[in-house]
Amino acid sequence: MTRLARIIGTAAALSLPFCSAFAQTKPRTVHVFVALADNQHQGIIPVPAVLGNGEDAGRNLYWGAAFGVRAFFKKSPEWKEISTVQKLKTYLLERSLFEHRASGTILVADAYEGSEIKQALTDFFRSAAGMNPEVISFTSTSGDEAISLPPSADLVVYVGHDGLMDFPLPMEFPNSAGANRSAIILACASKSYFRNLLRKAGAQPLLWTTGLMAPEAYTLKAALDGWILRESNERIRQRAAGAYAQYQKCSLAAALRLFSDSW
Repeated sequence: MTRLARIIGTAAALSLPFCSAFAQTKPRTVHVFVALADNQHQGIIPVPAVLGNGEDAGRNLYWGAAFGVRAFFKKSPEWKEISTVQKLKTYLLERSLFEHRASGTILVADAYEGSEIKQALTDFFRSAAGMNPEVISFTSTSGDEAISLPPSADLVVYVGHDGLMDFPLPMEFPNSAGANRSAIILACASKSYFRNLLRKAGAQPLLWTTGLMAPEAYTLKAALDGWILRESNERIRQRAAGAYAQYQKCSLAAALRLFSDSW
């Protein structure tokens, strides 16, 4: 049985020989919903056309570009891409699965066509509420191993334009799964726009924003570094702010004001 087979599976699970700092009986999971940047269909400040084509995941600002979710995690030495699938649905252009090398944490990242931002937000809130959770299955990159994940992620993440600035969602998302999940929302002013729906979904804010921001993957990576270590929400906020200040070349004080970890 391979190491990957040992760490991924359903309840029968598993005991991993990680160092004590990362010891866990089963891998925690993160599900990231990425609405690709789209100059034509979203109310964003236009970006260069090659980065703002919502039908081209491979070069999109929030996915395949240098600081996009897939590209950034692929370059990270702490993470290993173990599977990728294209065109699962008409609106879901690509799904990539990563394993955190030290802890075994699994990250599932979904790239939604930019014109389908409403679908991306709907799926994010449904996941936050534990509504009809999807059983995610993959074939490993080598093609010789079937991978199944627990149906409900421990941490749900939205990355992209704050579509709730442009339109309401036509439904609410009542908590239907008991245990609360944590949520990270990297979008402009997400604390104001996402608060009501997230509260009804029963998820707890781990990191969201108070103003305009660039939802690039270095912020997510920094926050996950702390989450994997089970650090406090405040320490995770500080990590995220530090990364944002570094890459955006702004002051740490300004970055700290941008991020919140509470209601």
